[in-house]
Amino acid sequence: MISIIKPDMVHAHYGLSGLLSVLQRKVPTVITFHGSDLNDKKVRPFSLLAHRWSKKSIFVSKKLADIAKYKNESVIPCGVDFSIFYPIDKLVARKKLNLDLQKKYILFSSAFNNQVKNFPLAKKAIEKIKDNNIEVLELKGFDRQQVALLMNAVDLALLTSFTEGSPQFVKEAMASNLPVVSVDVGDVKNVIRGTKHCYITSYNVEEISSKIKVILKDSAKTDGREKILHFNNETIANQLIELYKTIIK
Repeated sequence: MISIIKPDMVHAHYGLSGLLSVLQRKVPTVITFHGSDLNDKKVRPFSLLAHRWSKKSIFVSKKLADIAKYKNESVIPCGVDFSIFYPIDKLVARKKLNLDLQKKYILFSSAFNNQVKNFPLAKKAIEKIKDNNIEVLELKGFDRQQVALLMNAVDLALLTSFTEGSPQFVKEAMASNLPVVSVDVGDVKNVIRGTKHCYITSYNVEEISSKIKVILKDSAKTDGREKILHFNNETIANQLIELYKTIIK
C-alpha cells in the first residue's frame, strides 16, 4: 500500500498499530499513544519498542510520556469537537432522550462491564447516598450526537477508572458545562483544574460519594467550556500539522 500511495509519512494510533507501522522502513512513522497501550503491562513492551523505532512519538498526556522516557516526544491530547459538544437546556435534552424530567441522572464513563473503568467503585459511592431518585446511565451504544445530548441531560459525569490517558469523556463533559467527579487518573486533574463544580477525588468511596452529593444538591452548571477552549479540534490539528512539517521538510 505504501508503494502505491507513496505517502511522505505514516501516522499510526496506539502502540500495537504503531509497531506494525514502524516495521516498514520506507517512510517515517509518527505514533500517538493513547493510554491503554502503555498502561497495560502486557502491551507496554511492544508499545515501547514501537516508540523507540518511531520518527516521532505523541502522547496524549504527560503521564504517558513519563512512562516511555526515550526520545522525540510531544504531548498533544486529542481534541474536542465543539460543534457537537456544547451546552443546551437540560429539559430539552431529556425530552429528546425520553428521560424522566424529575430524576437525578449520573453518566458513568463507559460500559459497566469494562473492568478498567472500575464501575464497582462508582456503584458503591452512589449506593451510599441512599436516594432512589438517582439513576446511573451506562455510556454504551450511543452515537456522538446522542452522547452530546446525554452530556446535557444528566446531572454529572462520573469517572472512577484504574487507568486513563487523556479521557475524552471528561473533556466532552466540560465542553457541555457538565459537572465532573473523577478520581485522580490520567491528565484529569490538569484538565479540570480551577473549574467550578468539578472535583478530583481519591479512590475512597466516602469522598466520591460526598462530592456527588454536593453536585446533585446544587444542580449547577460549570464554566468548563471556557476552560478547555485550547482543546478544540482546530487548535490540536494545527499542532499536528506543525509537527508533520518538522518531519517531512
